[in-house]
Order: sequence, then C-alpha cells, then structure tokens
Amino acid sequence: MGCVLTFTETLKSQLSSSYYNEKVWESRGKIYESLGINWFRKLLIWIGWERLNKKSNPIEKNTKALMHLHYQTKQSELGHIIIFFIVMGFNIFVAFKFGLLKSLWLLTLNIFLNLYPILLQRYNRPRLARAINLSKRR
Repeated sequence: MGCVLTFTETLKSQLSSSYYNEKVWESRGKIYESLGINWFRKLLIWIGWERLNKKSNPIEKNTKALMHLHYQTKQSELGHIIIFFIVMGFNIFVAFKFGLLKSLWLLTLNIFLNLYPILLQRYNRPRLARAINLSKRR
C-alpha cells in the first residue's frame, strides 16, 4: 500500500480520464446505496478512520479545497484499483494452489479493503462535483 500511495501521490497527472466521470448506470449512487455503501461509511466513522483522515486533511469550505478533495478521490480510487488487481492475482494463485476455500479469506479482505473504498470514491465524486458547481456559482 505504501508503494502505491507513493506512486499516486507523486503522479502529476490530472487523472482526467472519462473513467472517473459518473456513468449512466450509477444513477446518482443508487446502485452503491443498494450495495451497502452507507453501511461502509458508518463503519469508517465508527472505527475512527474518518477522524484520522480529517485530522491529516482538514476540509475547508471553499472551491479550491473542494477541487483538491475531488482530485484526492481520483488518487485514492486509482490506488485501490491497483492494489485490488494485485491482490486478486494473489487470490487466483492461492485458489489454484491451495483451493478455493483457502482463498476465500483473501477475497473477502480484498472486497472489504479495496473494492468498497473504490465504490465509496465513485459514490462521493459526483456529490463533490455538484458541490463544486454550486460553489463556483456563488
């Protein structure tokens, strides 16, 4: 995770790919809500992750800060995608070498620690974009 974090932090790309745009099938996050993203958000608050994150990256109430937070969601999503596929490769190896049942714990952790954070970033980004648009109008 540290290597991927260093990579995404030093990456100077604007991450402007159309991949990061909200897709029609995402329909304002309804699919993520049906997958339990609000439960995951509450879990992050309950375990204190939200407090740690806000302490290291305080949120200001201005357009520039919102735009930076929007960019950070792209960086975070990219990092989790990279790690998701690396762990999935190990997961497939473990499944073939030791059996599907023994690889189940790795799959579960990968979903919980990488897939749900990806979904959370995809859920939050359109909401941030709307807040940025409202902030620019003022």
